[in-house]
Amino acid sequence: MADPVDEVVRFTSDLIRIDTSNRGAGDCAERPAAEYVAAQLAEDGLEPLLLESAPDRANVVVRLAGADRDRPGLLVHGHLDVVPAEPDDWTVHPFSGEVADGWVWGRGAIDMKGMVAMMLTVARRMAREGRRPARDVVLAFTADEEDSAAAGSDWLVREHADLFEGCAEGISESGAYTFHAAEGVRLYPVSAGERGTAWLELTAHGTAGHGSRANGDNAVGVLAEAVARIHAHRWPARLTPTVRAALREIGGALGVPTDPEAPGFDVDDAIGRLGAAGDLVASTVRNSANPTMLQAGYKVNVIPGSATARVDGRVLPGGDAEFEATLDRLCGDAVSWRYVHREVPLEASVDTPTFTAMRESLLAEDPGAHVVPVCLAGGTDAKQFSRLGITGYGFAPLRLPDGFDYSAAFHGVDERVPVDGLEFGVEVLDRFLATC
Repeated sequence: MADPVDEVVRFTSDLIRIDTSNRGAGDCAERPAAEYVAAQLAEDGLEPLLLESAPDRANVVVRLAGADRDRPGLLVHGHLDVVPAEPDDWTVHPFSGEVADGWVWGRGAIDMKGMVAMMLTVARRMAREGRRPARDVVLAFTADEEDSAAAGSDWLVREHADLFEGCAEGISESGAYTFHAAEGVRLYPVSAGERGTAWLELTAHGTAGHGSRANGDNAVGVLAEAVARIHAHRWPARLTPTVRAALREIGGALGVPTDPEAPGFDVDDAIGRLGAAGDLVASTVRNSANPTMLQAGYKVNVIPGSATARVDGRVLPGGDAEFEATLDRLCGDAVSWRYVHREVPLEASVDTPTFTAMRESLLAEDPGAHVVPVCLAGGTDAKQFSRLGITGYGFAPLRLPDGFDYSAAFHGVDERVPVDGLEFGVEVLDRFLATC
């Protein structure tokens, strides 16, 4: 019988070697990775569906029948695409999938071909051993998460909603990894919420003219002033239930009293007192809007008639009205703005049997650790699947050594994952699916 450790490492390495770089605007080909996934599942008697949303943009879905088919099902989803990588910047080639010194190297090792490999390993092991998960489990391997999800989860939700019938909850990336908060204090943050996505285009119109002449109606200047105001704006703190729970539980693990309900509670002071663990909540106590792109003009001595900017906005649950009113005020009358991509914020309860099963599965493999809820600053495919009434959690279990910067590995140079971390993830995921 195949060793799950050998399998998860092999699957991770093989998937990394399949270049699924997503450059946006449809420039990606996930089909080779989807074919690989489907073939591995079929090898142990499972019956995956390979679904192509556009040429070379493929997804894979398979259902594992549960022991109790009357219970609501669970969706486990992972994306097949990755962000681009420049080989000259890396210690090893980003698409080599090299295994060396206890690490698997390459683009997607963390985000998120390692988790895809865990999903494959656990599904195949259950099939070989004749075991069933506690309830129906739908595995979805998606395209296009690193762009708009239009060719992936968004398309699956619109065109193949029947494949997810009965699923009430889902798990995916960005949670359940080791966070070394202090000497001897290991946290496993599990995502129970996400800020909403609000990508914006700002436009200013003015009077075109010669660059040598005075012009009080310069679109570039007007836009630049609005962008500067957005950059400088300090958004007010607003604590969601997930963030309140995160502050309490992280503080409890560290022995730092942190009570968001206390009179005069100062969230910024509390985050500072949490030390490194404050980073787990710092970006999720406010809405945000970060200018990221500017475009105007075509020649240095020509004042253009218009100028545009892009802003990456993120919105907390319940924060839409405040976000829009603030953008109206910061842009002023001379600059208009519109959404170019928008996805809803998410909030999931931590007082559920499913969250308890996640906690227990992690602690069974790492006794003495602390499992804490967090809200994601960004977003995942859980946003699209939420349209089907599926509550999403970030649960991609991974044991990491002290000093490894998990967040920096996302889209960073020299992305890699520890072999024993993958082994840990397989055992946690298997236990969770068998008991949840």
